[in-house]
Amino acid sequence: MLLPMLTSFAGAQLFGESYGTGVPAVLALHGWRRDHRDFAGVLSRPEPAVDSISIDLPGFGATPAPPEVWGSQQYARALVPVLDEMQSRVVVIGHSFGGRVAVHLAQMAPERVAGLVLTASPLFRAFDARRRSPLSFRAVKRLAGLGLLSEQRLEQSRQRYGSADYKAASGIIRDILVKLLAEDYREVLSKIECPVELVWGDDDRDVPLAVAEKVQGALRSRAHLVVCAGAGHLTPLTVPAELRSAIERLTP
Repeated sequence: MLLPMLTSFAGAQLFGESYGTGVPAVLALHGWRRDHRDFAGVLSRPEPAVDSISIDLPGFGATPAPPEVWGSQQYARALVPVLDEMQSRVVVIGHSFGGRVAVHLAQMAPERVAGLVLTASPLFRAFDARRRSPLSFRAVKRLAGLGLLSEQRLEQSRQRYGSADYKAASGIIRDILVKLLAEDYREVLSKIECPVELVWGDDDRDVPLAVAEKVQGALRSRAHLVVCAGAGHLTPLTVPAELRSAIERLTP
């Protein structure tokens, strides 16, 4: 069931799905190019369902794109009014991109966030020389920056060498993706006060387990890491029971 407009921020309307019968105690934030439906198996099964809201973040699902290029902090700020529709203390679960937003929300509203569940969240770079941009693409970017190549030539190179997420994005969503990839989360992680559950697949090729270990080391608050054998990047779909257990460990 799509909710009516929950709140608005800078002209953006937020839509999503509610679970349970009581006042929501859990806020779920999906990954890049995903939507609120990813959390259906986590929040609705086994019964009884978790009293919760799963949001379509701006630019995905039913929610319109932001009116300007947002970073994860602006996404989090748009969600603060949603907390007024929920219990006084909530658990926020963020998958991938949703984890970027979740850490800012926890730092922004520490009196409202009782705990975080972060899963497959790219809060540190996975340093892998094999994934570095090819030399030819870096040369094209440099020449375009100097005005020696056209934007059309640069775009052709981006389409050839860019990631699947970049190729799939367009307009303001592409600009948001570029902004997100340049963000650094070390400072915000050091300021988080609530306990954190990290749930990671040991076969995550997009955000390897080493990233979870870096996040755990950067947090000053209590952080518990659960490693899911054989799981990849889409943990809400493949290990929903592990995520449900993590939520229950943090639920006030």
